[in-house]
Amino acid sequence: MVRLAVALVVAACLAACSDKPEPYQWNLPYNIPEPVVPADNPMTKEKVALGRALFYDKALSVNVAQSCASCHKQQFAFAEATRHSTGTTGDKVERNALALVNVAYNGSLTWAHQGLEHIEQQLMIPLFNERPVELGVTGSEGIILARLSSPYYQFLFEEAFGDPEPSWDHIVKALASFVRSLVSFSSPFDHYAYGGQDDALSEQQIQGMNLFFSERMECFHCHGGVNFTQSSKHAYQQLDLRPFHNTGLYNEDGKGAYPESDQGLYTVSFNKADMGKFRAPTLRNIVVSAPYMHDGSVATLAEVIDIYAAGGRGEGITNPHKSPFIKGFSMTDEERDALIAFLQSLTDQQFLHNPDFAKPKTQTFRQND
Repeated sequence: MVRLAVALVVAACLAACSDKPEPYQWNLPYNIPEPVVPADNPMTKEKVALGRALFYDKALSVNVAQSCASCHKQQFAFAEATRHSTGTTGDKVERNALALVNVAYNGSLTWAHQGLEHIEQQLMIPLFNERPVELGVTGSEGIILARLSSPYYQFLFEEAFGDPEPSWDHIVKALASFVRSLVSFSSPFDHYAYGGQDDALSEQQIQGMNLFFSERMECFHCHGGVNFTQSSKHAYQQLDLRPFHNTGLYNEDGKGAYPESDQGLYTVSFNKADMGKFRAPTLRNIVVSAPYMHDGSVATLAEVIDIYAAGGRGEGITNPHKSPFIKGFSMTDEERDALIAFLQSLTDQQFLHNPDFAKPKTQTFRQND
């Protein structure tokens, strides 16, 4: 009876649905530019809705055990509170899950790949990667598509693409659209810097902000711009400036080598100068997305700051490929506390609790029919 009721509701919706998808309306402050969107995948309300459903659906994995949301949890800024992610079949993923915050503004994607500039490209990795297996789609493409041929998804695909039958092209485009919609510009810092609210930051946070943007600490050189990362593009600025950096975490052989398990940009460029280079992630919502660094090897922000103050970690301080911005600096305990307080001001509670980004309730009804 429940399945029949769902089918009747979907049939009625299909009959009433509009012929043309509705353009997506960005929820951005007036002084924040829109991100760059690929011409072959324009943002629509319907694609975002479909992508949201798919993002939370474990049917997208080979064994129906994981979804995208398994490693990208909203309460952690769509990151994961573990050093390493684990794929749906138990494979260990070497890198720490990146927070999905303002990904639409990223000029490059993943921790260390210069050729991935669009979310549609990046999504192919967790979906189809075989070493390690993440969602494990490869070899089971047809089986997974069959799972998504329910009345619920037929309605969503019809709304988004004008075709009720799921396809991998449409799945990827819908997922990319939802991920692009995950924008965060409502932190206390935003209210202070862009909203004209002088009391949005405490005196301590303002002190930390001044330190952050100082030449002494040089944080802003790698974490600058509207998204607090050099790797950014938007409607007014599309130049991606030196997004990858070696921060002096390792020096395995005294000549600059990083652990064989992950050698950064070098693994795709084969350029020795790229050994240990990783993309500087956004610092927005950084307080809730611990642990830190590409391998999740740093537990707290205080430890991160101490590493940069020392000019690296252990033998990594003498790494010949280390960024010139990681020179080290002196600071007092008061200054460290102020810097952390400023980073806390980048936390956007509205983003972390936005119901539009959460698992859709209708999906639970569909899965239990």
